[in-house]
Amino acid sequence: MFPISSLNFRASDEQIKDLHTRLDQTRLPELETVQDASQGVKLNNLQMILRTWRSHDWRKLESRLDAIGQFKAYIDGLNISFWHLKSSEPTAIPLILTHGWPGSVLEFEGVVDLLTDPAAHGGTAEDAFNVVVPSLPGFGFSDRPQETGWTPQRTARAWAHLMTVLGYQRFAAHGGDWGASVSIELARLVPERVFGLHLTMPFASPLPEDYLTTDIAEMQMLEKRRYFLKEEVPFALLQSTRPQTLGYSLVDSPAGLAAWLSEKVAAFAGADSGVSVERQVDNIALYWFTATGASSARWYWEAARSRPSDAQEENSRSVSVPTACSLFPGEPYPIARRWAARRFSNLISWNEMESGGHFPGWEQPAVLVSELRQAFRHARKPR
Repeated sequence: MFPISSLNFRASDEQIKDLHTRLDQTRLPELETVQDASQGVKLNNLQMILRTWRSHDWRKLESRLDAIGQFKAYIDGLNISFWHLKSSEPTAIPLILTHGWPGSVLEFEGVVDLLTDPAAHGGTAEDAFNVVVPSLPGFGFSDRPQETGWTPQRTARAWAHLMTVLGYQRFAAHGGDWGASVSIELARLVPERVFGLHLTMPFASPLPEDYLTTDIAEMQMLEKRRYFLKEEVPFALLQSTRPQTLGYSLVDSPAGLAAWLSEKVAAFAGADSGVSVERQVDNIALYWFTATGASSARWYWEAARSRPSDAQEENSRSVSVPTACSLFPGEPYPIARRWAARRFSNLISWNEMESGGHFPGWEQPAVLVSELRQAFRHARKPR
């Protein structure tokens, strides 16, 4: 029904040479006129990223991806690329991990071995997972949609089909950023198949009456959200309204792509951890060689036409499956437990971490793995 095949991407030598030429001929603007990052990526920071990218070995990254094992499945008119790592443990349960923007499947590169072989990484055999990591449509090696309509809901249905093809009738789901949106939709659309949901960004908003009963912690969250909406969310407005216009620069200019992605990685990561320049460059290079700057930005355009219009509508899209949430202090769009409890009616855990930010797979892989193990232990109990 959905044929699966191996995926072995190789950038041509000409493509790599072209990238090096473009990097060597980069034309940069003058130094910013402020001391902080209030005008965007600082010139010195971008120069460091571009120098690192110039010496980056794309062939080594290709080899790392080959070692993980990449596949593609034709689903709903698109080839969806994915990793599928099976544990040797017979009690392993299936788990689908979904990334967001400006990340990619590379967010999970450092956790897949810990999840599939826990006994070798501080866990027990009873914590094993069979792991599936798909690339969102228009990201990485997944096809770039040629039509409108690839919303989080449609993507969730594609993920459900993918898990069926792989032989998993029931599975756990994890996500942050847009990966959280897709995972939430999975739990809404096929709750009988999702025996657990784990989120690092459990989308839920305060109701008007919540503003009358806030405590100090919630007031700080609301202030942080207001700052995010004022200072950070304009990037999302641009991608929600004019992704094609932006995409010309992202697909044509390595410096433009690097600046656009790295600014948000820096802004969203935890100040106490962050994402290394090397991991950022891996991610930027993946966007470059797959030419997905425009198609990934277009995800915002699609999602903007399907997202809830207010907190009341958001709450009406409730989730009943067991839901565990891990909250990292560097998350730029914080969420209070009581807001989430209205939407996620079976909230089984709410853990607030001491450090980390929006990209736990990169920033705090061991912590994320520990949280995933704990979140789905209930699913391993005899039913």
